Amino acid sequence: MRTSDSALVLIDLQKESNFGLKNMEEVIKNTEKLLPAFRASNIPIIYTRQINRADTIGLSKGEPLNDDGTPYYYNANSDQIEIFDEIKPKEDEIVIDKYRWSAFYETSLDLTLRSLGVKHLYIGGVVTDGCMMTSIFDAYFRDYQVNLIHDMCTASNEGAHQSAILTMTNWVYNMKIYKSDQLINKLNGQSHHFFEADRADSMQFTKDTMEEQYNKIVNSL
Repeated sequence: MRTSDSALVLIDLQKESNFGLKNMEEVIKNTEKLLPAFRASNIPIIYTRQINRADTIGLSKGEPLNDDGTPYYYNANSDQIEIFDEIKPKEDEIVIDKYRWSAFYETSLDLTLRSLGVKHLYIGGVVTDGCMMTSIFDAYFRDYQVNLIHDMCTASNEGAHQSAILTMTNWVYNMKIYKSDQLINKLNGQSHHFFEADRADSMQFTKDTMEEQYNKIVNSL
C-alpha cells in the first residue's frame, strides 16, 4: 500500500436513489473526471459506503423504515448500497463501510489515514448536509487539513446544500474549497485557484442573504 501525506476520500457515492439528490449526474461526471488525476499522482483513494442492516440492528433511532420494517435508505439487501459503476474503486483501493453518518464514527478510517501518513484530506460525496458535513467536522477535530471538492457533493435541496457549505466554511478553520477542474490543475502542477475564508465566521448569513453569501464562494472557484 502506497503512503502519501494526502488522500482522496469519497463519501457514500452509492446507488441509493431515495434521497432525490440534485445534480447527482454532475457529481458522478466530475468524480469520474478527477479519479485518473489522483491515481496518476499516486495519491490513495478511499471510498466509504453507508450500509444499514436489513434487520435494523445498529440503525439510528428514528431512521425511516419501509412498510416491511426494513431500512428505507441504504438497505443492505439491495443494490442501493453499491458504488456507481462509473466511479467504482480499483481492486487495490480501500472501501470502508459505516453505519452512522460520519465516516469516522466507529470505523477504521482514521487508523487507515494515519497508517498512510495522511495530513491533507480531499473530500467529495453526499449528502452535503449529512454524511459529508459530519465527516468533515470529524476530520477537522482529528487535525486533518480539509479540502472540500465543491462540485463533487450535493444534497436533496439547494438550501440545505448552501447552508451546509456556509457552515463548514465558517467553522472548519483550515478548509479550502476547490472545483474539480482546478484540483486537476493543482495535481498536474499547473496554475489553479480555490476559496479559503480569511477569518472565522466570515460568511454569516440569514435566510434572505444565504444565496448571496454562498455565491461569493461559488463565483471565486
